Amino acid sequence: MRFSSFAEMLAHFAAQTPDAPALRFERDGALCTTTYAELETEVKRRAGLLRAGGKTCLGVLADGSKACIVEIFAAVCAGMQVVLLDESVPTPLLRGLLPYTDVDMLWGDPELCDELRTSLAHGVQKGEGKLLFFTSGTTQRSKAVVLTEKSLCASAYNGSTLLPLYGGDTLLCMLPIAHVFGFVCGVLWGLSCGACVALGRGARHYMDDCAFFRPTALSLVPLLLDFLLKRNLLNDDLRLLLVGAGECPEALLNAAKASGVRVCFGYGLTETSSGVALSVGDEPYAMTVCPDDVITIAEDGEILIKVNSCTMRGYYKCPEDTSVTLAGGVLHTGDLGSFDDKGRLRVTGRKKDMLVLPDGTKIFLPEAEAEIGRLLGGGDFALTLLNDRVTLVLHGEERDDDALLKALAPYQSARPVGQRVAAVARRDEPLPRTATGKIKRWELNAALAGSAADTQ
Repeated sequence: MRFSSFAEMLAHFAAQTPDAPALRFERDGALCTTTYAELETEVKRRAGLLRAGGKTCLGVLADGSKACIVEIFAAVCAGMQVVLLDESVPTPLLRGLLPYTDVDMLWGDPELCDELRTSLAHGVQKGEGKLLFFTSGTTQRSKAVVLTEKSLCASAYNGSTLLPLYGGDTLLCMLPIAHVFGFVCGVLWGLSCGACVALGRGARHYMDDCAFFRPTALSLVPLLLDFLLKRNLLNDDLRLLLVGAGECPEALLNAAKASGVRVCFGYGLTETSSGVALSVGDEPYAMTVCPDDVITIAEDGEILIKVNSCTMRGYYKCPEDTSVTLAGGVLHTGDLGSFDDKGRLRVTGRKKDMLVLPDGTKIFLPEAEAEIGRLLGGGDFALTLLNDRVTLVLHGEERDDDALLKALAPYQSARPVGQRVAAVARRDEPLPRTATGKIKRWELNAALAGSAADTQ
């Protein structure tokens, strides 16, 4: 069913199936349940308190707990602008984001909130219904994407028309809900179908969450899927697995299928409130376009998307970037793709200069390489992804790996662990470049892949 707001969604199921489980979560080792009627009541009560508090922009250090879900829904229902923040991001970066996004109130870990309180701004006007998500992880280069509760509900509906859930289903959310894939495909997908959403307990419980919650549906990034499969952690009740937010090796998808689970692969962006195409057949990379979306392929192969119901309002306080990416109501994705003879979308690569990591986050290469160049004093180098690890590729560098990593310490400490340089690869020949000096990344990656294959 299509909903236009969180309040409408909760009210519908509170009236139709009041005693059905909406959320499951762990408390003191026990499995607890909140029904749809109880969830609506809690959200309404908290919304009233927030409305009376006079604040206008809530920054949520999202931990994925039940209290976190209630706070997000309540703040939106109270007419506040909500900014979803990744609590794992280094504190100095968070300090810089709060005034930029106009946060005047914080929710989350009390100690971290106290550290950040001096960075609060003075709120925002006309923030009702808006939710801000940072593009694939909060980094200095990432921008805040302005979405709305209406666009997020539309995205959940759009996906559920191709992959429906039902009242008896349990969707386990193991993803960070500060990212749009986690919020939509880990929470809203389930709630918009009247299913139960089980709230995962974080990285410490990756080993036992499937056994504890017994989900029938699960949304994962490739890195987490690989972790679960290698340890045989998928539960027998699981019937549907949605993989997205990053490139996924076909062998990994096939391994998941071999366990007897239906496996679907999704393509989407923060700017489109999550997914725009899903594989619903046997071929994981041949994706059916969601009903609301109109996708065309530009002459240079770029995927262009027009979807009025789910498209962002823009990048927060970045009108120039918005006008470039969202030109004439058409989103220029920076991804390359094509349609097969059955009209299914196949994503073939990336036009933008960025690395897409296995957990779905991105590294903007021009910015990252400029910083590394300053630390190393120049040189012939590039960043790439090799065997799922961020790798610094060097030509003619005499320093050993330990000395290099020591020189890179300021770069490393300012980034989450998964985005740090994890390996060094050396080349005897110069890095391939264009006539204007830009690195030919496809050629470099092909050469590295060939070298890796030769050593096996």
